[in-house]
Amino acid sequence: MTSYALQVPSEYGYVLTVAASSFFINTLHMALSAKARKQSGLTYPIPYASQEQAAKDPNAYKFNCAQRAHGNFTENLAPFLGALLISGLWFPTASAALGAGWVIGRTWYAIGYTLYGPRGRGKGFVIGILCDTALKVMAVIAGVKLLPQA
Repeated sequence: MTSYALQVPSEYGYVLTVAASSFFINTLHMALSAKARKQSGLTYPIPYASQEQAAKDPNAYKFNCAQRAHGNFTENLAPFLGALLISGLWFPTASAALGAGWVIGRTWYAIGYTLYGPRGRGKGFVIGILCDTALKVMAVIAGVKLLPQA
């Protein structure tokens, strides 16, 4: 059994800065959902407007869009952070750049989905998924590079 001393690259601070910046997207989602909730008149603890409410009231529909955008963000944050932090051990600068792209894409996604419904999320989605996929591939490569050599 071989053990490794893990050394963090000097550029890893960029990776951590991007990781920390992603936390503010959650704050943006909270603000967008709160505004949409207030405009819809739906009170806590109602998580979504019913299908009937959303069909009749554009504000209820926008609230559902804001809530779904927030839910999608929380579903994707942990895998993104894992891929970013792992890939950044071997590819810190590229990982930070792709991570920043993901943050921009997810911000665009949040605003687009909340303001314009499902069609408004497309460009942000494409940016985010391309960056996310590249980070995941790089994370696997980083892991393989740390495997013991035969």
